[in-house]
Amino acid sequence: MLRKPKLLDEAALKEYALRLLGGRALSAGQLREKLRSKAERKEAVDAVLAQLKEYGYLDDRAFAETYANARLNNQGFGKQRVMRDLRQRRVSAGIAEQAVAKTFADSDEVALVEAFLARKYRGANLTELLADEKKLASVYRRLRYAGFSGSASAKVLGRHTSATFEED
Repeated sequence: MLRKPKLLDEAALKEYALRLLGGRALSAGQLREKLRSKAERKEAVDAVLAQLKEYGYLDDRAFAETYANARLNNQGFGKQRVMRDLRQRRVSAGIAEQAVAKTFADSDEVALVEAFLARKYRGANLTELLADEKKLASVYRRLRYAGFSGSASAKVLGRHTSATFEED
């Protein structure tokens, strides 16, 4: 038989929120979701979130900028993937767009695609690898899933193969 989890009052909810934020950065939307499942009263969630924002522990703008920088610099993902990931983490569209625009302002998408391919297929001769149509399609899908535009992906893949691409 499953036990119902003990619901938390406002003070315990704040303690729980601080513990969650101590573990890793969360957006306000993510934290709200986690707190709602544990709250005795739903109004307590809004009060705790307001306090955390007031103290500076919860800032979606800073979270989005840090997250976008990490996804660009560590994983080398493109704009669309970072935007999609931020939206999945419950960051508002406006804040996510600003953070992504700021992060990718001085980056060249074609160079990012080249770096992504070099990292994912290191040691492989891309010209030989992409000679197979199925592999070419697979690499193109992988680039699109990584958040790169169709035109930048096609431009880079076109350098390594004789295939022609149609614009998205």
